[in-house]
Amino acid sequence: MLVRYATDSKGRPVQKAVIYTKSEHGINRRDIDPDAIFVINRLKENGYPAYIVGGAVRDLIIGKKTPKDFDIVTDATPSKIKKIFRNSRIIGKRFRLVHVFFGQKIFEVSTFRSIVDGSVGNEFGTMDEDVMRRDFSLNALYYDPSKEQVIDYVNGVKDIKKHLVRPVIPLDRIFIEDPVRMLRAVKYGATTGCRLPHSLKRVIRKSAQLLSPVSPSRLTEEMLKIINSGHSADIVSGALDTDLYAYLQPAATSMMLDNRKYSAAYLESLSELDAFVAANPDSRLGERLVFVLRDFVKGLTNWPLENKSASYASELYKRTWADCRNFILPMNPQRTELEFAVRKILQSYGVQVRTPRRRTKMVLPPEE
Repeated sequence: MLVRYATDSKGRPVQKAVIYTKSEHGINRRDIDPDAIFVINRLKENGYPAYIVGGAVRDLIIGKKTPKDFDIVTDATPSKIKKIFRNSRIIGKRFRLVHVFFGQKIFEVSTFRSIVDGSVGNEFGTMDEDVMRRDFSLNALYYDPSKEQVIDYVNGVKDIKKHLVRPVIPLDRIFIEDPVRMLRAVKYGATTGCRLPHSLKRVIRKSAQLLSPVSPSRLTEEMLKIINSGHSADIVSGALDTDLYAYLQPAATSMMLDNRKYSAAYLESLSELDAFVAANPDSRLGERLVFVLRDFVKGLTNWPLENKSASYASELYKRTWADCRNFILPMNPQRTELEFAVRKILQSYGVQVRTPRRRTKMVLPPEE
Protein backbone atom coordinates (compact mmCIF):
# COMPACT_ATOMS: atom_id res chain seq x y z
CA MET A 1 0.00 0.00 0.00
CA LEU A 2 1.28 3.44 -0.96
CA VAL A 3 0.39 6.85 0.43
CA ARG A 4 -0.14 10.16 -1.34
CA TYR A 5 0.97 13.17 0.70
CA ALA A 6 0.37 16.90 0.57
CA THR A 7 1.66 19.69 2.82
CA ASP A 8 -0.32 21.74 5.32
CA SER A 9 -0.06 25.50 5.87
CA LYS A 10 3.12 25.01 7.87
CA GLY A 11 4.76 22.86 5.22
CA ARG A 12 4.35 19.60 7.13
CA PRO A 13 3.47 16.41 5.19
CA VAL A 14 -0.19 15.35 5.51
CA GLN A 15 -1.62 12.10 4.21
CA LYS A 16 -4.15 12.81 1.46
CA ALA A 17 -4.93 9.41 -0.03
CA VAL A 18 -4.12 5.75 0.15
CA ILE A 19 -2.98 4.07 -3.08
CA TYR A 20 -3.85 0.39 -3.50
CA THR A 21 -1.73 -1.73 -5.81
CA LYS A 22 -2.97 -4.50 -8.11
CA SER A 23 -2.46 -7.25 -5.55
CA GLU A 24 -4.43 -5.25 -2.96
CA HIS A 25 -7.46 -4.03 -4.91
CA GLY A 26 -7.88 -7.15 -7.06
CA ILE A 27 -9.03 -5.39 -10.26
CA ASN A 28 -8.14 -7.30 -13.42
CA ARG A 29 -7.08 -4.84 -16.12
CA ARG A 30 -8.55 -7.17 -18.75
CA ASP A 31 -12.00 -6.31 -17.38
CA ILE A 32 -11.50 -2.67 -18.42
CA ASP A 33 -12.91 -1.73 -21.81
CA PRO A 34 -9.88 -1.23 -24.11
CA ASP A 35 -11.46 1.91 -25.59
CA ALA A 36 -11.70 3.42 -22.10
CA ILE A 37 -8.00 2.74 -21.64
CA PHE A 38 -7.34 4.33 -25.03
CA VAL A 39 -9.18 7.52 -23.96
CA ILE A 40 -7.15 7.71 -20.74
CA ASN A 41 -3.85 7.11 -22.55
CA ARG A 42 -4.62 9.82 -25.13
CA LEU A 43 -5.37 12.32 -22.36
CA LYS A 44 -2.13 11.42 -20.60
CA GLU A 45 -0.15 11.72 -23.84
CA ASN A 46 -1.47 15.28 -24.06
CA GLY A 47 -0.37 16.05 -20.50
CA TYR A 48 -3.64 15.54 -18.63
CA PRO A 49 -3.94 13.03 -15.76
CA ALA A 50 -7.02 10.81 -16.22
CA TYR A 51 -8.75 8.05 -14.27
CA ILE A 52 -11.72 5.72 -14.36
CA VAL A 53 -14.01 6.81 -11.54
CA GLY A 54 -17.17 5.87 -9.68
CA GLY A 55 -19.41 2.87 -10.19
CA ALA A 56 -17.12 0.93 -12.52
CA VAL A 57 -14.29 0.96 -9.97
CA ARG A 58 -16.70 -0.02 -7.19
CA ASP A 59 -18.15 -2.94 -9.15
CA LEU A 60 -14.75 -4.24 -10.21
CA ILE A 61 -13.52 -4.27 -6.60
CA ILE A 62 -16.71 -6.00 -5.44
CA GLY A 63 -16.20 -8.57 -8.18
CA LYS A 64 -19.42 -8.01 -10.11
CA LYS A 65 -19.64 -8.71 -13.83
CA THR A 66 -17.79 -6.35 -16.17
CA PRO A 67 -19.36 -2.86 -15.91
CA LYS A 68 -21.34 -1.48 -18.84
CA ASP A 69 -20.19 2.09 -18.29
CA PHE A 70 -16.70 3.44 -17.67
CA ASP A 71 -16.80 7.08 -16.59
CA ILE A 72 -13.56 9.01 -16.92
CA VAL A 73 -12.36 12.10 -15.06
CA THR A 74 -9.44 14.37 -15.91
CA ASP A 75 -8.09 17.87 -15.31
CA ALA A 76 -8.53 18.79 -19.00
CA THR A 77 -11.39 21.21 -19.65
CA PRO A 78 -14.24 20.15 -22.00
CA SER A 79 -12.91 22.30 -24.85
CA LYS A 80 -9.46 20.70 -24.55
CA ILE A 81 -10.95 17.21 -24.42
CA LYS A 82 -12.96 18.00 -27.55
CA LYS A 83 -9.78 19.03 -29.40
CA ILE A 84 -8.07 15.75 -28.50
CA PHE A 85 -10.97 13.52 -29.63
CA ARG A 86 -12.57 14.26 -32.99
CA ASN A 87 -15.18 11.58 -32.23
CA SER A 88 -16.65 13.58 -29.35
CA ARG A 89 -19.11 16.31 -28.44
CA ILE A 90 -19.61 18.62 -25.48
CA ILE A 91 -22.96 18.20 -23.74
CA GLY A 92 -24.77 20.08 -20.98
CA LYS A 93 -25.40 23.77 -20.53
CA ARG A 94 -24.45 24.25 -16.89
CA PHE A 95 -22.60 21.04 -16.07
CA ARG A 96 -20.53 20.64 -19.22
CA LEU A 97 -18.79 17.36 -19.98
CA VAL A 98 -17.74 15.41 -23.05
CA HIS A 99 -19.08 12.26 -24.69
CA VAL A 100 -16.45 10.34 -26.64
CA PHE A 101 -17.94 7.93 -29.19
CA PHE A 102 -16.64 4.54 -30.28
CA GLY A 103 -19.36 3.10 -32.51
CA GLN A 104 -22.37 2.47 -30.26
CA LYS A 105 -20.29 2.99 -27.11
CA ILE A 106 -20.16 6.33 -25.30
CA PHE A 107 -17.54 7.26 -22.71
CA GLU A 108 -18.42 10.17 -20.44
CA VAL A 109 -15.39 12.33 -19.70
CA SER A 110 -15.75 15.01 -17.04
CA THR A 111 -13.38 17.61 -15.63
CA PHE A 112 -12.43 17.70 -11.95
CA ARG A 113 -14.91 19.96 -10.15
CA SER A 114 -14.36 22.42 -7.31
CA ILE A 115 -16.22 22.50 -3.99
CA VAL A 116 -16.36 26.30 -3.95
CA ASP A 117 -20.13 26.12 -4.52
CA GLY A 118 -20.71 22.94 -2.52
CA SER A 119 -21.20 19.55 -4.14
CA VAL A 120 -23.36 20.73 -7.04
CA GLY A 121 -21.40 23.68 -8.40
CA ASN A 122 -19.83 23.68 -11.84
CA GLU A 123 -16.47 25.37 -11.25
CA PHE A 124 -13.48 23.35 -12.38
CA GLY A 125 -11.11 22.25 -9.62
CA THR A 126 -8.57 19.67 -8.53
CA MET A 127 -8.74 15.95 -7.87
CA ASP A 128 -8.54 16.67 -4.12
CA GLU A 129 -11.69 18.77 -4.41
CA ASP A 130 -13.46 16.52 -6.88
CA VAL A 131 -13.45 13.57 -4.50
CA MET A 132 -15.29 15.58 -1.85
CA ARG A 133 -18.20 16.07 -4.28
CA ARG A 134 -18.73 12.32 -4.70
CA ASP A 135 -21.85 11.14 -2.91
CA PHE A 136 -20.74 7.96 -1.13
CA SER A 137 -17.30 6.56 -0.38
CA LEU A 138 -17.79 3.42 -2.49
CA ASN A 139 -18.26 5.71 -5.52
CA ALA A 140 -15.31 7.97 -4.74
CA LEU A 141 -12.48 5.76 -5.98
CA TYR A 142 -10.16 6.55 -8.89
CA TYR A 143 -8.47 3.83 -10.95
CA ASP A 144 -5.34 4.40 -13.02
CA PRO A 145 -5.19 1.56 -15.59
CA SER A 146 -1.63 2.43 -16.59
CA LYS A 147 -0.20 1.93 -13.11
CA GLU A 148 -3.04 -0.44 -12.09
CA GLN A 149 -3.59 1.56 -8.91
CA VAL A 150 -6.72 2.64 -7.01
CA ILE A 151 -6.48 6.07 -5.36
CA ASP A 152 -8.66 6.29 -2.27
CA TYR A 153 -9.10 9.59 -0.41
CA VAL A 154 -12.11 8.56 1.71
CA ASN A 155 -11.56 4.96 2.88
CA GLY A 156 -13.89 3.73 0.14
CA VAL A 157 -12.07 0.42 -0.28
CA LYS A 158 -12.43 -0.33 3.44
CA ASP A 159 -16.14 0.57 3.30
CA ILE A 160 -16.63 -1.83 0.38
CA LYS A 161 -14.92 -4.58 2.39
CA LYS A 162 -17.20 -3.73 5.34
CA HIS A 163 -20.26 -3.77 3.02
CA LEU A 164 -21.10 -0.22 4.08
CA VAL A 165 -22.74 2.70 2.25
CA ARG A 166 -21.18 5.78 3.86
CA PRO A 167 -21.68 9.38 2.68
CA VAL A 168 -18.71 11.54 1.77
CA ILE A 169 -20.66 14.80 1.90
CA PRO A 170 -21.84 15.81 5.41
CA LEU A 171 -25.33 14.55 6.27
CA ASP A 172 -26.63 18.06 6.90
CA ARG A 173 -25.93 18.97 3.24
CA ILE A 174 -25.84 15.87 1.06
CA PHE A 175 -29.59 15.52 0.41
CA ILE A 176 -30.45 19.21 0.56
CA GLU A 177 -28.01 19.81 -2.31
CA ASP A 178 -29.37 16.86 -4.32
CA PRO A 179 -32.39 14.89 -2.98
CA VAL A 180 -32.00 12.14 -5.60
CA ARG A 181 -28.92 10.99 -3.68
CA MET A 182 -31.35 9.36 -1.22
CA LEU A 183 -32.60 7.08 -3.99
CA ARG A 184 -29.04 6.32 -5.04
CA ALA A 185 -28.11 5.33 -1.49
CA VAL A 186 -30.95 2.80 -1.40
CA LYS A 187 -30.04 1.56 -4.88
CA TYR A 188 -26.38 1.07 -3.97
CA GLY A 189 -27.36 -0.86 -0.87
CA ALA A 190 -29.61 -3.18 -2.87
CA THR A 191 -27.27 -3.74 -5.82
CA THR A 192 -23.98 -4.14 -3.94
CA GLY A 193 -25.12 -5.98 -0.82
CA CYS A 194 -23.90 -3.09 1.34
CA ARG A 195 -25.93 -1.86 4.30
CA LEU A 196 -27.06 1.66 5.10
CA PRO A 197 -26.08 2.72 8.66
CA HIS A 198 -28.98 3.60 10.99
CA SER A 199 -27.85 7.23 11.06
CA LEU A 200 -28.05 7.42 7.26
CA LYS A 201 -31.47 5.75 7.15
CA ARG A 202 -32.76 8.11 9.83
CA VAL A 203 -31.68 11.18 7.88
CA ILE A 204 -33.18 9.78 4.66
CA ARG A 205 -36.55 9.23 6.33
CA LYS A 206 -36.49 12.76 7.76
CA SER A 207 -35.49 14.19 4.37
CA ALA A 208 -37.78 12.13 2.12
CA GLN A 209 -40.08 15.10 1.45
CA LEU A 210 -37.20 16.81 -0.36
CA LEU A 211 -38.08 14.61 -3.34
CA SER A 212 -41.45 16.36 -3.67
CA PRO A 213 -40.24 19.25 -5.90
CA VAL A 214 -37.95 17.03 -8.03
CA SER A 215 -39.04 17.17 -11.67
CA PRO A 216 -41.15 14.31 -13.11
CA SER A 217 -38.53 13.77 -15.82
CA ARG A 218 -35.82 13.11 -13.24
CA LEU A 219 -38.08 10.85 -11.18
CA THR A 220 -38.97 8.98 -14.37
CA GLU A 221 -35.28 8.48 -15.07
CA GLU A 222 -34.73 7.06 -11.57
CA MET A 223 -37.77 4.77 -11.81
CA LEU A 224 -36.61 3.44 -15.18
CA LYS A 225 -33.21 2.68 -13.67
CA ILE A 226 -34.95 0.65 -10.97
CA ILE A 227 -37.08 -1.26 -13.48
CA ASN A 228 -34.04 -2.04 -15.63
CA SER A 229 -31.67 -2.82 -12.76
CA GLY A 230 -32.41 -6.50 -12.21
CA HIS A 231 -32.71 -5.62 -8.50
CA SER A 232 -36.05 -3.83 -8.51
CA ALA A 233 -37.62 -5.90 -5.70
CA ASP A 234 -34.77 -5.13 -3.29
CA ILE A 235 -34.55 -1.47 -4.31
CA VAL A 236 -38.29 -0.90 -3.93
CA SER A 237 -38.26 -2.70 -0.55
CA GLY A 238 -35.48 -0.36 0.57
CA ALA A 239 -37.32 2.68 -0.80
CA LEU A 240 -40.48 1.65 1.08
CA ASP A 241 -38.48 1.18 4.27
CA THR A 242 -37.04 4.70 3.99
CA ASP A 243 -40.33 6.40 2.94
CA LEU A 244 -38.98 7.28 -0.52
CA TYR A 245 -41.24 5.16 -2.71
CA ALA A 246 -44.24 7.37 -1.95
CA TYR A 247 -42.55 10.04 -4.09
CA LEU A 248 -41.62 7.69 -6.93
CA GLN A 249 -44.90 5.75 -7.08
CA PRO A 250 -47.46 7.33 -4.74
CA ALA A 251 -50.47 5.32 -5.98
CA ALA A 252 -48.69 1.97 -5.64
CA THR A 253 -47.34 2.92 -2.22
CA SER A 254 -50.80 3.89 -0.97
CA MET A 255 -52.27 0.62 -2.20
CA MET A 256 -49.47 -1.39 -0.57
CA LEU A 257 -50.00 0.36 2.77
CA ASP A 258 -53.74 -0.30 2.61
CA ASN A 259 -53.61 -3.89 1.39
CA ARG A 260 -51.02 -6.46 2.49
CA LYS A 261 -52.07 -8.91 -0.21
CA TYR A 262 -51.52 -6.28 -2.88
CA SER A 263 -48.16 -5.38 -1.32
CA ALA A 264 -47.01 -9.01 -1.38
CA ALA A 265 -48.21 -9.45 -4.97
CA TYR A 266 -46.53 -6.22 -6.13
CA LEU A 267 -43.15 -7.19 -4.67
CA GLU A 268 -43.50 -10.73 -6.03
CA SER A 269 -44.14 -9.27 -9.49
CA LEU A 270 -40.96 -7.19 -9.14
CA SER A 271 -39.01 -10.34 -8.23
CA GLU A 272 -40.35 -11.93 -11.41
CA LEU A 273 -39.37 -8.77 -13.29
CA ASP A 274 -35.79 -9.13 -12.05
CA ALA A 275 -35.66 -12.74 -13.27
CA PHE A 276 -37.13 -11.65 -16.60
CA VAL A 277 -34.54 -8.88 -17.01
CA ALA A 278 -31.72 -11.32 -16.25
CA ALA A 279 -33.03 -13.79 -18.83
CA ASN A 280 -34.00 -11.15 -21.40
CA PRO A 281 -31.49 -8.29 -21.17
CA ASP A 282 -32.56 -6.85 -24.53
CA SER A 283 -36.30 -6.87 -23.80
CA ARG A 284 -38.25 -3.68 -24.44
CA LEU A 285 -39.54 -1.42 -21.68
CA GLY A 286 -43.17 -2.33 -22.43
CA GLU A 287 -42.50 -5.96 -21.54
CA ARG A 288 -41.00 -4.86 -18.23
CA LEU A 289 -43.84 -2.48 -17.41
CA VAL A 290 -46.21 -5.47 -17.49
CA PHE A 291 -44.77 -6.61 -14.15
CA VAL A 292 -45.27 -3.16 -12.60
CA LEU A 293 -48.87 -2.79 -13.78
CA ARG A 294 -50.42 -6.25 -13.83
CA ASP A 295 -51.49 -6.42 -10.16
CA PHE A 296 -53.11 -3.01 -10.46
CA VAL A 297 -54.96 -4.04 -13.63
CA LYS A 298 -56.07 -7.24 -11.92
CA GLY A 299 -57.99 -5.09 -9.44
CA LEU A 300 -59.80 -3.46 -12.36
CA THR A 301 -60.98 -6.70 -13.96
CA ASN A 302 -64.59 -6.63 -12.83
CA TRP A 303 -65.73 -6.05 -16.40
CA PRO A 304 -67.85 -8.61 -18.27
CA LEU A 305 -65.06 -10.23 -20.30
CA GLU A 306 -67.51 -12.41 -22.23
CA ASN A 307 -68.07 -9.52 -24.61
CA LYS A 308 -65.46 -10.10 -27.33
CA SER A 309 -66.53 -7.38 -29.76
CA ALA A 310 -63.87 -5.11 -31.21
CA SER A 311 -65.65 -1.96 -30.02
CA TYR A 312 -65.89 -3.27 -26.46
CA ALA A 313 -62.21 -4.31 -26.47
CA SER A 314 -61.26 -0.87 -27.75
CA GLU A 315 -63.25 0.90 -25.04
CA LEU A 316 -61.85 -1.41 -22.37
CA TYR A 317 -58.33 -0.72 -23.58
CA LYS A 318 -58.85 3.06 -23.49
CA ARG A 319 -60.19 2.98 -19.93
CA THR A 320 -57.44 0.65 -18.73
CA TRP A 321 -54.71 2.69 -20.41
CA ALA A 322 -55.97 5.89 -18.74
CA ASP A 323 -56.12 4.18 -15.34
CA CYS A 324 -52.59 2.80 -15.76
CA ARG A 325 -51.30 6.18 -16.92
CA ASN A 326 -52.59 7.80 -13.73
CA PHE A 327 -51.42 4.90 -11.58
CA ILE A 328 -47.73 5.23 -12.47
CA LEU A 329 -47.51 9.03 -12.19
CA PRO A 330 -45.20 10.92 -11.82
CA MET A 331 -43.38 8.35 -13.97
CA ASN A 332 -43.93 9.21 -17.62
CA PRO A 333 -42.66 6.40 -19.87
CA GLN A 334 -42.80 6.52 -23.64
CA ARG A 335 -46.44 6.23 -24.70
CA THR A 336 -45.85 3.34 -27.11
CA GLU A 337 -44.25 1.29 -24.31
CA LEU A 338 -47.14 1.90 -21.92
CA GLU A 339 -49.61 1.00 -24.68
CA PHE A 340 -47.70 -2.22 -25.33
CA ALA A 341 -47.82 -3.16 -21.64
CA VAL A 342 -51.57 -2.51 -21.33
CA ARG A 343 -52.34 -4.53 -24.48
CA LYS A 344 -50.15 -7.37 -23.20
CA ILE A 345 -51.96 -7.50 -19.86
CA LEU A 346 -55.41 -7.39 -21.47
CA GLN A 347 -54.40 -10.16 -23.85
CA SER A 348 -53.64 -12.32 -20.80
CA TYR A 349 -57.35 -11.94 -19.96
CA GLY A 350 -58.37 -12.93 -23.47
CA VAL A 351 -59.06 -9.38 -24.63
CA GLN A 352 -57.51 -8.79 -28.04
CA VAL A 353 -56.71 -5.15 -28.79
CA ARG A 354 -55.49 -4.00 -32.16
CA THR A 355 -52.16 -2.26 -32.30
CA PRO A 356 -52.95 1.39 -33.11
CA ARG A 357 -51.69 2.67 -36.43
CA ARG A 358 -49.30 5.57 -36.29
CA ARG A 359 -49.41 8.34 -38.81
CA THR A 360 -46.08 8.62 -40.53
CA LYS A 361 -44.69 12.05 -41.13
CA MET A 362 -43.60 12.87 -44.66
CA VAL A 363 -39.83 13.23 -44.73
CA LEU A 364 -38.69 15.81 -47.26
CA PRO A 365 -35.35 15.38 -49.01
CA PRO A 366 -32.61 17.74 -47.81
CA GLU A 367 -32.21 20.93 -49.76
CA GLU A 368 -29.38 21.00 -52.25
